[in-house]
Amino acid sequence: MGNCIENHHSGGFGSSGSTGGDGVRRVKRKLTLIVIHCTATRSNIDFTHTDLLRVHRARGMRCIGYHFYIRKDGYIHSTRPLEMVGAHARGYNAESIGIAYEGGLSPLGVPTDTRTQKQKYSLRALVRTLKKDYGIGRVCGHRDLSPDRNGNGVVEQIEWLKQCPCFDVARDEWCS
Repeated sequence: MGNCIENHHSGGFGSSGSTGGDGVRRVKRKLTLIVIHCTATRSNIDFTHTDLLRVHRARGMRCIGYHFYIRKDGYIHSTRPLEMVGAHARGYNAESIGIAYEGGLSPLGVPTDTRTQKQKYSLRALVRTLKKDYGIGRVCGHRDLSPDRNGNGVVEQIEWLKQCPCFDVARDEWCS
C-alpha cells in the first residue's frame, strides 16, 4: 500500500521527521488547526482503512487525504505523515491536521452522530495530544469551514456544504 499507511496506538504521531528530546515529532509546517471529518458511511457497514485508501486513490490521490483514521473499535490509523500537507479541507490543508472517523450515517443513510464510545475516547485522546504537542489552538468540523454566505460571522446549518462530521465539534468537551 505504499508508505502512506502506518498504524499507531500511542507514541509519536506521524511517520517521519526528527524527534525532540520529549518524544514529540517535529514538523516543518505551521499547524494551527485540526479538522474533524466522518467518512459518510453507514454505521452498520465496516469501512476499513484499506477501503478508505481505495476511495481516495479512485479520486486521484496517492494516499489517504486525512492524517488519522479512527475505526469503530477505537483503533487509530496514522494514514498520512504530519509533515505531508493533507488533502481534506480545501483552503486549509497547509496549516491543518485532518482526522476522520468511520461512520457518520445511520443504517438508513441519514447524517447522524454514529461515533462509538471507543471512537469518542480515541478522538478525544488524539485531539488533546495533538493540541498539546503542536500548540494547536483551533479544532473544528469540516462543515464549519463552509463559507459564511450571509456575512454574519457565523457558519449556520443552512450554509453548510456538507454535514460532515455529523456532530457539533465546538460543543464536544475535548475541544477546549
